[in-house]
Parts: sequence; C-alpha cells; structure tokens
Amino acid sequence: PQVQIVQNSTNGGFAEGYNAGLQHIPADYYLILNSDVELTPGCLQPLAQVMQQDPAVAFVQPRILSHHHRENFEYAGAGGGLIDLLGYPFCRGRVFESVEADIGQYNNVTPVFWASGAAMLARREAFEQLRGFYRYFFMHNEEIDLCWRARNSGWKVMYQGQSAVYHLGGGSLQKENPRKTFFNFRNNLVMITRNMPLSSLAWVLPCRLGLDLLAALQMIMKGQAANGAAVLRAWAGFLGWWITPAQNKWPGKRGWGSVPGLYRGSVVWQHFIRHRNEWPFS
Repeated sequence: PQVQIVQNSTNGGFAEGYNAGLQHIPADYYLILNSDVELTPGCLQPLAQVMQQDPAVAFVQPRILSHHHRENFEYAGAGGGLIDLLGYPFCRGRVFESVEADIGQYNNVTPVFWASGAAMLARREAFEQLRGFYRYFFMHNEEIDLCWRARNSGWKVMYQGQSAVYHLGGGSLQKENPRKTFFNFRNNLVMITRNMPLSSLAWVLPCRLGLDLLAALQMIMKGQAANGAAVLRAWAGFLGWWITPAQNKWPGKRGWGSVPGLYRGSVVWQHFIRHRNEWPFS
C-alpha cells in the first residue's frame, strides 16, 4: 500500500519517464536506477556521504560492474564518465567496446564529467533546477547531457568507487540494434550542439560528419547495412531537430564546466589508431 503507481499516457522513454515519476518523490536525493541493476549491501551510504559532505555535488555514481562477468567493469558507466574534445563519451574502465577487469584501480572518489543513468544518486535541488532530463532524447545520452548542463551551471559530478553495483545491460535495446545506433548517434550530436562552446562546435561538427560517415561505411562493409543506414538517419534527425523550434531546446550556458573528466584529445585516435584502451592513455 505504500507504493504509488504513476501511469503515463504515452511512452516518453527513459528521459520523460523519470521526469514524470520523480515529481512525486519528496526527498532530498533521488536514486536513479535501471531495473537490471543489482545493488550490493551498504552501497548507498558512501554515495549519500559524498552528497552530504559537499552541497555543490549534483550527481554521484558508484563503481558499475558487469552482472555476467563480475570481475569486469560494465559498459554503461564503468569507473566514471569522461569525454573528449570531439564530444565522444567514454569511461574509466571502458573505451568503446573494450572493458577492463576490476582490480581496484578505480576504487577512489573523484570528480568525473558525467555519471551513468544506470545507477546514480541525484540531488533533487539540482535535478529540478536543470529541469530534469531533456525529453527529446527518449533514451541514450540523456544523463551525459544532464551532467554537462549541471557542470555548466556550477554543480559538481562525482564518482564514488567504494560503492559497487552490478549491471546486466542491454535490457532496452541490444548494442547491435539499429534503433540503438540511431539514438546514440543522433542524441550525441544534439548533446554537443546544446552544450559545447561555439568556438569548439564550429570545427567539431564537420569532423564528426566525416567520422560518422566512416563509421557508417565500416558498418556496411561488415554486413551491418541497417546500422549504417541508422547513422545516416541520425544525421537527418539531428538536422531536423536543429531547424525545428522546440521548448527547452537551448540550455543557455555553454562550456566544458570545470576541467575534471575532459580529455583534451581524441579517444577515437587513441583507440582505433594507437590501440590504447585504458585510461589514462600512455
């Protein structure tokens, strides 16, 4: 009887689903948690302590490990989110599809660029001030956009490696699903256009167009024509978003926020050319 059911009239995905549900929770902190995440005993207290010790912290993420391969980090968040100068997100413990074994290397407490929406503690004051997740995203990149906006507004984003959870992953869309490819590419382009400094955006978007076309070509050559087409549809969707007036489209503040979590280089170069898969890149 203590459970309140909120039934939405439409499926707004991850972003709007959380926005609608969290309005009904009168607490100082929200635990944003995917339904396929296993908590470990006592994992919430270290996260809450980070919030209590610094009122400027908006979001804090635990160490996210794989449910199937419990000695390894999990793709969605791993050891805390980073981003490169081209707007590609990656993690300590995960660079593209390469994940590290957890040997205690990321058991620290440190600022990061973004916290994973699979499992993170959020300060209600910050979440409300930022108007929650950007509903246009539906799913994918919404938590990175939220954290980026938080940083540009003076909030901090943290990682607490002394707290651990296990994530199954791929419950909504498998990684080879073209719809997942579409959301990842389109939403990332929207995210960097909303938040990146204009001086950076002017050269980043042409670079991204070239890299995304190469990615689509590679997918087609591997026999993944549907995923290659999804990348092209993502660019069409992004351009459609740009020219269509919409509410809350522009956050108003641009920049990189504070320096922590920004890699001033290219993770694409490090991973695909230099074959470096562990942070920090040597």
